[in-house]
Amino acid sequence: QVQLVESGGGLVQSGGSLRLSCAASGSIFSIYTMGWYRQAPRKQRELVADITRNNSTNYVDSVKGRFTISRDNAKNTVYLQMNSLKPEDTAVYYCNAHFSTRWYWGQGTQVTVSS
Repeated sequence: QVQLVESGGGLVQSGGSLRLSCAASGSIFSIYTMGWYRQAPRKQRELVADITRNNSTNYVDSVKGRFTISRDNAKNTVYLQMNSLKPEDTAVYYCNAHFSTRWYWGQGTQVTVSS
């Protein structure tokens, strides 16, 4: 079992930056692929970025060059640095951990980008 707690969301102007954090507890953090997903109103949840246990990263095209995902296994934490934010980045951002058939979600944190 893994518990995930996100923090760092908020309101920012277009072009600004935010850093999301997700603290994990309850299992061996280092074995999990960690990811950030987002869901905007009336849209499906989508993968934003993920990072494997070997630190391979993957990003959705719309955030490439602007967002950076990283992990600190010693702190059981994954981060999402978001720069050059756009209004279309507005969504609830969810932390995810998965390994094999085990999937876990955080409660979500709101990110709002004003134009």
